[in-house]
Amino acid sequence: MPIPTEPVGSIPRPPELIAGMQQFAAGRISRDQLARLQDAATRDTIRRFEATESPVISDGEQTKPSFATYPIHGLASLAPDGVTIPFADGHTRRLPRLTAGPFRYQTYADAYLVAARAHAHVPVKQAVIAASALSLLYPEDGIRGYPRDAFLQDLVREAETDIRRCLAAGAHVVQIDFTEGRLAVKLDPTKGLLKEFVDLNNRVLKRFTADERRRIGVHTCPGGDQDSTHSADVDYAELLPTLFELEATNFYIQCASEPDRGRALRLVKQHAKPGQRMFIGVTDPIDPEVETPEQVRDRVLEAAEYLPLDRLGTTDDCGFAPFSDDTSTDRDTAFAKIRSRVAGTALAARKLRV
Repeated sequence: MPIPTEPVGSIPRPPELIAGMQQFAAGRISRDQLARLQDAATRDTIRRFEATESPVISDGEQTKPSFATYPIHGLASLAPDGVTIPFADGHTRRLPRLTAGPFRYQTYADAYLVAARAHAHVPVKQAVIAASALSLLYPEDGIRGYPRDAFLQDLVREAETDIRRCLAAGAHVVQIDFTEGRLAVKLDPTKGLLKEFVDLNNRVLKRFTADERRRIGVHTCPGGDQDSTHSADVDYAELLPTLFELEATNFYIQCASEPDRGRALRLVKQHAKPGQRMFIGVTDPIDPEVETPEQVRDRVLEAAEYLPLDRLGTTDDCGFAPFSDDTSTDRDTAFAKIRSRVAGTALAARKLRV
């Protein structure tokens, strides 16, 4: 397809998998039984993803506990009372708190990628969590015998390893989920926290060559969980200039749900750097209404008024279920939206004669 199109990543889990995860947590089914449910969900997700004719797919994050905490699932040195993230509808998500070092990943994302590629017939992308998100695990009052600088050194090394293993395992692209970027501006309007986050992520990205960074991207959105967001009220003008300081090639940018898409696109045009490709969000996972291919086409044509065609791609605004227990969107709706994204992007490409 002349205009590339890719998903962000997550797809709602089947009800039987969600029930199985709850039963496993309660000790009512075995790990082998859970693994069979996870494998079945992954196979079905890939089959349905490929049926949308998407040229690039993901495994839908079917076996991740969440997009944010997969690397630390099972880590013993965690307490449940970490940073709380409030959403606009009043619900919250809470990160754990690190209680001791050294910090080590328990799971690297290439494990998901290898399992997906065994069933896929088209390129597979792999999402990983940003080092900046995991930096929130470290408590403000510190950890005796494990200073923050030592933690950050361990974190940068582990985040690099996570990406590098995915590249080596054949990922079409590795997408760094950086949904905390916009939230950082809400928490600290001086943008000091956002700059800290970008600097930390760049410590990871600078460990890769220019060729390797062509297969590395960054996703930004205001959160998307249970049909709510955590930072959609933050002006993009406060985020984008610093966001594009990240030394990645591909940027997956929520846009379909922006109240003024034209203004958002102008800001992207103004601040994106040469060589960076912008995948613009053309479907809104939070909106239960499925976009038509024609609506997607028109959003792509709108984006093409601002961005050069050789640096334009399309995507979904966010994952459809970044947390494993999110049932706010069903699988049929998610795949219908993806199908419209693919078809609408193709319609726009024909209209633009590219």
